[in-house]
Amino acid sequence: MIANLLGGRFERIRLYHVRMAFSTEMESVGKFALGKVWKLLTTIAAVWFARLRYRTPVLYYPPSGPNRVPVLRDIVLLCATRWMFRKVVFHFHAGGVSGFEGQLPFVLRPFFRMAYRKPALSIRTASQNPEDGKALGALRDVVIPNGIADARGTVPESSAAPNEPVTILFAGVLVESKGVRVLLEGFNDLRARGVEARLEIMGKWNDERLHAWALEYISANQLEDHVRFLGVLVDRAKHERFAACDILCFPTYFEAESFGLVLVEAMQFAKPVVTTEWRGIPSVVQDGANGFLVPVQDPTAVADRLARLAGDPELRERMGAEGRRIFEQRFTLEVFHRRMEEELAGLA
Repeated sequence: MIANLLGGRFERIRLYHVRMAFSTEMESVGKFALGKVWKLLTTIAAVWFARLRYRTPVLYYPPSGPNRVPVLRDIVLLCATRWMFRKVVFHFHAGGVSGFEGQLPFVLRPFFRMAYRKPALSIRTASQNPEDGKALGALRDVVIPNGIADARGTVPESSAAPNEPVTILFAGVLVESKGVRVLLEGFNDLRARGVEARLEIMGKWNDERLHAWALEYISANQLEDHVRFLGVLVDRAKHERFAACDILCFPTYFEAESFGLVLVEAMQFAKPVVTTEWRGIPSVVQDGANGFLVPVQDPTAVADRLARLAGDPELRERMGAEGRRIFEQRFTLEVFHRRMEEELAGLA
């Protein structure tokens, strides 16, 4: 989403980018490494240089989620830089950091408040997300949904013909709280009900214990011919999998989840979704309209909704069409750019 913002063509604002590539792989996110200390110091220096060179009065910053290592990084970086700027904008792509102060040692709490206190503007991706900005004393708090470039028409689309197995797609990092275990248990329940379906799982393993459990579970339940791991796919290859599936299933309860961008990626191709009532997801998926919402960690509910969609091609088509309509109305890149420009230009 940062790249999407930087790629916008704006008339009222100008953006200068200092890259914060602290983690090059998903498995290193939230973990300490000596190389990250050097990266932190060079990033601080780059912010100082950019402030002096471009004389920008506003610092735009995406705070971390509620995890100790990235919170400590934020504290150091913000305490070292925000004093140079007249105004600070926090864009909460991850949710929940405002409640983390109590988990820090007492000596660090004043620095937490110094780093995060009173931004001029806070941006959330959905109204259901934690009100981090308000909790931190933001002067203005707004909701701006994420948006993506419309890829429909760039790849061929397909769906299951009558009497063919439906294809269910999962996309996301493969960790417990993204709902991987729930997904596999729900899919096994679906197969046990006699529903012909295959499951495609797109993403990278970030939990070796879960990976081992998944392989054992698949083998024990004779699902080898029905579950396919795709690995990490990007750009056209990723779009091809969204365009070729019948249903997206995303049973997440991820700790820092704030939006669920993969839901929008499926909706652009008119695919119905089964996902959870978690954080900002209900702002994207309307239960019974463009998909189904289920309670978190409930594989039976997942199987119920998948079975209903698998057995009703007209329902899939109707929900997919509604998802496409919602995407065009609310989640395009153009809508995102317009809202961001309005709020950032308003700081003047």
